[in-house]
Amino acid sequence: MGDAKWKNQLKTEPRTRSATSIPQPKICNPQTSVPQSNALRILLLEDNPLDAELNEHTLRKAGIAFTSLRVETRAAFVEALDTFRPDIILADYKLPEFDGMAALKIVRSDHPEVPVIMVTGALSDIEAVELTLAGARDYVLKDRPARLAAAVQRALSVEQDIRARKMAEEKFRKISESAQDAIIMMGSDQCISFWNTAAERVFGYSAAEAMGQELHTLITPTPAHAAFAQAFPHFQQTGGGPLIGKVTEVTALRKGGEEFSAELSISATQFGDQWHAIAIVRDITERKRAEVAIEHANRALATLSAVNRSLVHASDENELLQEICQAIVQQRGYQLAWVGYVQHDERRSIKIMADASSNGGYPDTMQPSWAENDLGMSPSGRAIRSGMTQLCQDIASALHYLPWKEEAIRLGYLSSIALPLTGEDGTVFGTLAVYSDEVNAFSSAEISLLEEMAGDLAFGVRTLHLRTERDLVMKKNQAQLVQLTESLESTVRAIALMVEIRDPYTAGHQNRVADLASAIARQMGLNAEQVHGIHVAGIVHDLGKFQIPAEILSKPGKISEIEFALIKSHAQAGYEILKDIQFPWPVAQMVLQHHERMDGSGYPQGLKGEAILLEARILSVADVVEAMFSHRPYRPGLGLETALAEISRGSGTHFDTQVVDACMTLFREQGYTFPA
Repeated sequence: MGDAKWKNQLKTEPRTRSATSIPQPKICNPQTSVPQSNALRILLLEDNPLDAELNEHTLRKAGIAFTSLRVETRAAFVEALDTFRPDIILADYKLPEFDGMAALKIVRSDHPEVPVIMVTGALSDIEAVELTLAGARDYVLKDRPARLAAAVQRALSVEQDIRARKMAEEKFRKISESAQDAIIMMGSDQCISFWNTAAERVFGYSAAEAMGQELHTLITPTPAHAAFAQAFPHFQQTGGGPLIGKVTEVTALRKGGEEFSAELSISATQFGDQWHAIAIVRDITERKRAEVAIEHANRALATLSAVNRSLVHASDENELLQEICQAIVQQRGYQLAWVGYVQHDERRSIKIMADASSNGGYPDTMQPSWAENDLGMSPSGRAIRSGMTQLCQDIASALHYLPWKEEAIRLGYLSSIALPLTGEDGTVFGTLAVYSDEVNAFSSAEISLLEEMAGDLAFGVRTLHLRTERDLVMKKNQAQLVQLTESLESTVRAIALMVEIRDPYTAGHQNRVADLASAIARQMGLNAEQVHGIHVAGIVHDLGKFQIPAEILSKPGKISEIEFALIKSHAQAGYEILKDIQFPWPVAQMVLQHHERMDGSGYPQGLKGEAILLEARILSVADVVEAMFSHRPYRPGLGLETALAEISRGSGTHFDTQVVDACMTLFREQGYTFPA
């Protein structure tokens, strides 16, 4: 198609103005309209307005919506790059003052994201290659305008792909650089192709040092190399492997050769026909340390709990010490425990009181000492002398362990702790030693718990000592109390005998009353102490008759009211004699109340019901039964049936119903008889 034909067609079309300064762009809207905000911005570097309009016509015909701006000079072009901000540039290769190659260099330098298409009248093969190498997306000859729309669309598509890829790469770079975990990529050649900032921090290698290095030889320990070499061919072929898609704990290697615990997550991605591995590595050294510390604290806590349970139920010191040593060794990681007591002999030895071990070795051959010599420089010896916990985290390298080091290591004891056992006054009386099969086995939290355990053990031992001393004192006091009680009762019996000597007709009355009253009390279910007290009161219940003239007590005939009143005073008189004697039971009150009656008709106080001691109510029934059964100066014995009938008639009024029932049961069902 000739230029004349195109010129005739373009006479009716709007023309693009030349610009030395930036004119207002015009917007071309084809039939397949696109919103103006999405219109393409095209910068035309063209000195011929008709050629520029031809390009615009071609693009409109292809359905491309755009806003265009034509410039001719270098200054206008540079200004348009910043203000018009084109999406694509169509540049003439040769202009009077400015050519396309110079424009291309400016764009590649300042705006490399903007694609440039050369639109020129003629172009040699050499010039075409030069343009391509300089960065032109494409070139279109002016006599072939049909290629322009396709070239623009292709250039924009390529640029969009480039921009998308760059955006993705930038996003990945920002994410990887801000990540706290190491992100590493390995190619199919086993070499590192990506190494983020966190990887530099975790492994100690800079990106420059790491890139291109074989991954497994750089950051994995030697023992893992064989497994890596075995699995890698399968990964190369399939992108799969035993670690792909899993989170695994591994041992990794830092730049200085230090091994550390890491959490590894590997995924596979394919570039072209080759598989690449992306690894996320997290340094879990601190987490593992925390886990170990928690594990150690938990075992110490479990030991403390077991020891305290033993302390609660302990009754024997030797058994307690052995139980505690056993409880310690039963916890995982503790291999040996022993308790030793300070000896003040010439050698200043430590006597091993109890021990337990996982392998049965060591304590019998130790011969520990707390002297200030080589043997006394053990942790246990130093703990006793200083009163402070002594820790040895690595027996193999400890200077103070020389006498026992070889044997300890042979038995698997790699670290130990010695804890002093102190008395209430702060004096150290012993030591508790615990051994572990790990180096650096005792964390700070664990040490605190073990110190608490040693304090509890020392308290338990002191408590047992006090309990033993208390038991000895109690036994001694009990023996003295028994002796005193027996002496007191012997004195009471002697006094009661004096009363009976003065009144031969009532000889044995008090003893028989005491025996019957005790039997009634047992029948009613009273405890042994109450029964004993009732028996003592029964023996002296008529002690007050000591002050009544013998003539009245032994008078064979009827006594006068005055004489009876005098006899009734014996209860009060007996109370006055006994009230200041410190009996374990209310003997004086029992004697005072043994003639009181449930309805208040008794003497000397006229007490009623529950106001009368139960013991006195028992004595009153026994006293009546024995008195009626036995002979008196003024009458013969009335017999058992008469006596029982009497208390039965008075049950509930004169006598306690329960006491009467118990007495009746004794005689009717139990076959009770008075002692001879």
